[in-house]
Amino acid sequence: MATFHQISSQNLECPICLTLFNQPKLLTCSHTFCKGCLERVYQTQPSQQTITCPVCRKGTPVPSGDVSKLQTNVPLNSLVDEVKTKNPICTVCEMDEKPPAVSYCQDCAKNMCKSCERAHSAWKPVSNHEVVPISEVLSGKVPLRRRLKCKKHPSADEDCFCIHCRENICSTCGMLEHMQAGHQLERAAVHEENVMKNIKELQELAKSKKTTIENHIDCIETQRNEITTMMRKLNDDIDKTYEEYMQLLSDRREALKWQVQRLSEKFEKELQTMKEESRQTVSHMNAMEELVTNGMKVPLEKDALFAHDTLCENLKSFLARDDPDDQSPRSVTERAKKISFRNYVKVDELCLGELEGLPLTVKANVELPRKDSMICMTRAPDGMMVVGSRFGGIHLYSSDGELQQTVLKDVNIRRIGCLADCRSVVCDTNNQMSLYTPQWEKLDVMFETMSDGVGGSGGLTVDKVDNIYVGYWKLRKIQVFNQQGGEAIKEIMCGGYSPWQLYSFHTFGKLILQDVNISNVVCFDRKGKKENDLKKEGMYAYPAVCRDDSVIVAWVKHEEGLVSIDRYTRDLEHVHNIVTNFKIQKPERVWYYLQEFESGEIAFCTPDRLYYLDAI
Repeated sequence: MATFHQISSQNLECPICLTLFNQPKLLTCSHTFCKGCLERVYQTQPSQQTITCPVCRKGTPVPSGDVSKLQTNVPLNSLVDEVKTKNPICTVCEMDEKPPAVSYCQDCAKNMCKSCERAHSAWKPVSNHEVVPISEVLSGKVPLRRRLKCKKHPSADEDCFCIHCRENICSTCGMLEHMQAGHQLERAAVHEENVMKNIKELQELAKSKKTTIENHIDCIETQRNEITTMMRKLNDDIDKTYEEYMQLLSDRREALKWQVQRLSEKFEKELQTMKEESRQTVSHMNAMEELVTNGMKVPLEKDALFAHDTLCENLKSFLARDDPDDQSPRSVTERAKKISFRNYVKVDELCLGELEGLPLTVKANVELPRKDSMICMTRAPDGMMVVGSRFGGIHLYSSDGELQQTVLKDVNIRRIGCLADCRSVVCDTNNQMSLYTPQWEKLDVMFETMSDGVGGSGGLTVDKVDNIYVGYWKLRKIQVFNQQGGEAIKEIMCGGYSPWQLYSFHTFGKLILQDVNISNVVCFDRKGKKENDLKKEGMYAYPAVCRDDSVIVAWVKHEEGLVSIDRYTRDLEHVHNIVTNFKIQKPERVWYYLQEFESGEIAFCTPDRLYYLDAI
């Protein structure tokens, strides 16, 4: 059995792991390495087609990228197997029959049996030697320490290192062979110190590099978490918007079905009235016929005869009337047939559709309490229509146009807005804004608005979260307040337009304003960027935002006293015409307001009158 020094001299150690070869693979440069060592080296190669020899740095093609397919060094593998399978014997005992070795001294380079190991451990001069189990050396767990003695001069230490040959040598070999060949030598201890220093530097660099990479991995994980959070928020926003859209569509569906129900009740009432009138006619005729028939019971004379003659004349006259005309009930059906449902759902719009062909009726035509007084109008959450008077007072009208109450009679009104909880925000003619309870009691809330002299009075609107938007036509800007009062939390520049009338969408972050010249309707986002506008030559434009976020615009020919109303998408694309050239009582002042109820009824207010238009 070879000693481990013989194993080392026969090149049975892998140059990478420094242990006995395990599945030795031969490269094209004739250098051999363990299969596992080559696989680890191959993983670090920039090219995954060849592997670079760690010794000579020549490339070897790797078949199919599989190191196991490289040629096996069969002779070396057999020699390693022989070393591993034969039991090592003690190289210290001098007896002929050598006992099996159980340990190996790295410093003495000797195999030792149990008794020799005990004696070795007991001898003080070698008590600090490194002794390891032979099984761990054979398994590769413990690498062999480099030789300390020269192979050619066994008594001499390998105290030199040949830089050219890259090996440790003794001083004698260095002077007799290497220096004469022009090789450069250095002390083995210096070389080893330099090697260890270089290894430590590389370890520190590797440690720093790993820290950098681990920090990079942490950064990647942080970014991944941020993206996950953002994506989760996007999903939440999508779900929230979807729920809002579904609620708006549901509300619109109920409003449309309510219109259909009212239509059904209206047509049913007309037909029922006709039916009852016809039944009354038959009943009346039966009674007259019965009276006349009584004359057949006995001979008639004197007063009875005169009475009978009169009854017969009445019956003849009644029978001479025209027969009922079936055209009347058929005309009701014909009017019903003209009504249709137009679906104009679009991918980028949110509106279920509209009933078309509805007969337009004036549900209310109300004279306001004071001529030329209306200054503003808005719809309250409870369904009331709120009309402000510039001479003082706010008039509350029910959904059928009846005046219910007049409040704040001593306040000269300029603008009104309603919060979701039925509180009201009121701007007077000095641009002082106040908050009122649903019972019209003034709350102790102050808003730092600009005076009329500085900013000029403009529109007022409230968004879905009860932020209050106040327009200033002189400064062409909008201030945003929260309901707690105080200073404005935001300002929006209107790009040269003056916010004379102002409306907020219920779902989308947009505003509709009527310019001060009252001929333009402009759509802005809430950063003041203009998106779309509407204008018709020779007509004044008065917009309103509906509950489904569609937009209606009243086009007024003031001199002629004619009003046409059209519906538009939130991007101001035309949908359909609601009414054309509706005749109003022309006011002296060009000042109008428009609103739509959830039911589809339209309120149109002039300085003198309030109209409720019911498209049914």
